[in-house]
Amino acid sequence: MNEQVKNDLKKYLGQKVDLYNQPSFIKDDPISIPHLFTKKQDIEIAGFFAAIFSWGNRTTIINKSKELMQLMDNAPYEFCLNGDLNRLKRLLEFKHRTFNATDLLYFIEFLNFHYSNNESLESAFTKGMNKKDENVENGLRGFYDYFFSLPDIPERTRKHIASPEKNSSCKRLNMFLRWMVRRDDKGVDFGIWKNISPSQLICPVDVHVARVATALNLIQRQPVDWQMALELTAYLRTLDKADPVKYDFALFGTGVMENKTQIK
Repeated sequence: MNEQVKNDLKKYLGQKVDLYNQPSFIKDDPISIPHLFTKKQDIEIAGFFAAIFSWGNRTTIINKSKELMQLMDNAPYEFCLNGDLNRLKRLLEFKHRTFNATDLLYFIEFLNFHYSNNESLESAFTKGMNKKDENVENGLRGFYDYFFSLPDIPERTRKHIASPEKNSSCKRLNMFLRWMVRRDDKGVDFGIWKNISPSQLICPVDVHVARVATALNLIQRQPVDWQMALELTAYLRTLDKADPVKYDFALFGTGVMENKTQIK
């Protein structure tokens, strides 16, 4: 790709970032769920569940996430820390696609365990990381191991947390990290985590982002997997080394917002 083409592409993607990285983006996106809250821990937990639920129709994702927040009395941090048996019983009928009450109860058990010893969920993602790491790969690997370090793990629940070790694109976790880590003055991403740099983020990749990235010749790889996520992010770093994942707004917006409201 020659420099003129690259400069034109950077300008085009930058315009798309400006178009979608706006408060108006929030209401129809799963990021609207953590935006319901102001306490840091509530933002983290609400964002985590909204990201984990993010496959399928966006309206359904948002509605199911709101349903869960209501079951948690719209105070997810207090709910997870409390662990009251009677309140947990109300979760037994919850289901979103293949995510069911068994999975939910383990997630809450983990969050109870983690927040009983940590102020923020960020430390769960930095356990395996070094500040000098090029990207969050070691953080995602470490999070998977830590998340499933409690006794009596339901084997079925493992499918809901991705890991680079399994060559997953880790789209949902990378999206969650974008929400928590990226910081600018646009009001969409939160930027409340400080121990992971925006430059270390990996672009969330799904079939829609992959389609747009392929059409723009940003990537050559075909399977939507971890290697594709690395390849795409490596290219985006040539456009903005400090904040490559801001271009997720452009790729996602072009692939989904301008076509169908689906998240794969």
